[in-house]
Amino acid sequence: MKVIVLDRDGVINHDSDEYIKSPEEWIPIAGSLPAIAKLNQRFKVAIATNQSGIARGFYDEPILHAMHDKMDALLKEYDGHIDHIEYCPHHPDDGCSCRKPETRMLEHIAAKFSANPQEIVFVGDSSSDYQCAQNFGCPFVLLLTGKGLKTLNKLAGKDLLVEKSLAMLVESID
Repeated sequence: MKVIVLDRDGVINHDSDEYIKSPEEWIPIAGSLPAIAKLNQRFKVAIATNQSGIARGFYDEPILHAMHDKMDALLKEYDGHIDHIEYCPHHPDDGCSCRKPETRMLEHIAAKFSANPQEIVFVGDSSSDYQCAQNFGCPFVLLLTGKGLKTLNKLAGKDLLVEKSLAMLVESID
């Protein structure tokens, strides 16, 4: 394993049906930041996140970058960091190739770290995260944070690796 790819909302930070629209609304899930710092010791850590709030006019790219700056600053408190961030700013109706479950974000991450799909694990909380991993051909772990419980019900019968949270996943890796 070379690269751990994390969805953002619902995996690293609390999600909202009203969208995370500002740095103030970006609140880490308990244990997620120290978990990323632990992952940094063994893997490259990337984020692949759909951010249709940009296309919907809820926030703009400078605000998105300010949210990521807050995340970076909080991660530094644990000696953690994100090695790379890919995001899709498009509306779901735009038909782009980067919005999950399409695979362009994972393709970019794989190319950046010279990794093939089998060297990447995608960790997410939604059906689109799962389908993206399936489409790309990489292993997937479903977290029960964020939309994870609803997703678990939607994906009933699928052969899934499931963990309660990012912190619990990292403990199981050690």
